[in-house]
Amino acid sequence: MKWVESLQVALDYMEDHLEEQVTIEGIAEAAMMSPFHFQRVFQALTDMSVKEYIRKRRLTLAAYDLAKTDRKIIDIALQYGYETPESFSKAFRKQHGISPREARTYKGKITSYNRLSIQVNLKGDDPMQYEIVDKSAFQVVGMKHEVSCHDGQNEVEIPKLWDKVNKDGTDDALAQMNNGNIQGIVGVCVDLHPEKPSFMQYWIGTDYEGKVPEGMEKLTIPASKWAVFEVKGSMPQAIQQAWGKIYSEWFPSSGYQHAGTPDLEVYSDGDIHSPSYHSEIWIPVK
Repeated sequence: MKWVESLQVALDYMEDHLEEQVTIEGIAEAAMMSPFHFQRVFQALTDMSVKEYIRKRRLTLAAYDLAKTDRKIIDIALQYGYETPESFSKAFRKQHGISPREARTYKGKITSYNRLSIQVNLKGDDPMQYEIVDKSAFQVVGMKHEVSCHDGQNEVEIPKLWDKVNKDGTDDALAQMNNGNIQGIVGVCVDLHPEKPSFMQYWIGTDYEGKVPEGMEKLTIPASKWAVFEVKGSMPQAIQQAWGKIYSEWFPSSGYQHAGTPDLEVYSDGDIHSPSYHSEIWIPVK
């Protein structure tokens, strides 16, 4: 299944199961991706988590039903996964700014989140700088953390990990250890599927050959063909925008597929808040 087609299948699956207890594992299986990889792609393309999208679609359809039918509010709440009128009313008001009863009597505006569809976006005015690199296996040494991808928690937890290593001096220690071909500090995303489908292992380390220092661990990155993307701009906005462009523009048009092994983000020395700051994204491809 092609990359764009697999994402569209997942969107169709979500839409067909909005009135059921849907799981991220079931959605990802429909897309023929791991839950970890699907959630990363979805977040990069839409700037929201899978759970958030499903919630917004359900509350949009609930608003339609309130306006067009005379069904009881509690029945509509149950249809879209809310067990009590109170929980439904709270979520409904958060999205629409009015209560379910007010929506029924047309007192206020409804916030509608329409069904998503995949569109390939090819641009020529804002080119992406990348190169294809064949690299033998190498070793990353640093600290590993297990992070949940559920409801976009990884987007919150990973910046906290970086704040910690920047404050306690670990980043300086890693920079001094760096003796490999990849210059800088790396963030490594490791898919834990199928052992823990909605979790990832995130490493902060460096390319290092030698004895592993006390308190650190090593991770072997397999030999791969890499698509290496140049990223310029302040963190974390620049790297997040780059991921979005890679998934929405580069993958659909390049003919490459993700190889399924760990991704790398490479951070150079310098002011991460500078508009000229340089970083890289390394993606294993096939």
